[in-house]
Amino acid sequence: MKIVELVLDEEQETYIEAISVVETPAIEMEFLALKDQKRFEFKQLDGDKQILIGPILIPNKPIFRKTAKEEYYIYFSRDTVRKASQLFLKQDNHHNTTLEHNEKLTGLHLVESWIVEDKANDKSNVYGMDVPKGTWMGSIKVENDKIWNDHVKAGKVKGFSIEGYFADRAEASKKKTEDEELLNKIINTLKD
Repeated sequence: MKIVELVLDEEQETYIEAISVVETPAIEMEFLALKDQKRFEFKQLDGDKQILIGPILIPNKPIFRKTAKEEYYIYFSRDTVRKASQLFLKQDNHHNTTLEHNEKLTGLHLVESWIVEDKANDKSNVYGMDVPKGTWMGSIKVENDKIWNDHVKAGKVKGFSIEGYFADRAEASKKKTEDEELLNKIINTLKD
């Protein structure tokens, strides 16, 4: 079966537009819904934090895709995961969220974002998550009671999924070669 590396599509103005909360995350890892605030003294405070913590994108993780014509796997390199996480914040998209890639949501904000650099000493371990080095982790604050009660607490959403513009490595390389050829033709024409 074909395996395709996806890279950022450099012809786009935005790369990762939103993070979607979904029932079945393609990366096959669920987030944690933090309900109770606990301190190191093991005192429990009342009230919900309403924070979802989990992997947003995992490098080199084969993700199954199926179209009418074929079945194949896609994956993202560590470098692409890092760039995507940085561009998402740089382009001020931390407040862009959707439900199952369909409905735009309000009241959900990415409040924490990090790349796992050292598996043994990463914050993800505090929450019992075993993710590989290079994983983009995030915390989303849910200030939308309807989403929290009707979807998170009800178990209808279990993970994150990204919405973005990517090209496969072969297409991106082909386009780059075509662009270089065109540039060389222009330079040669100008020289003549």
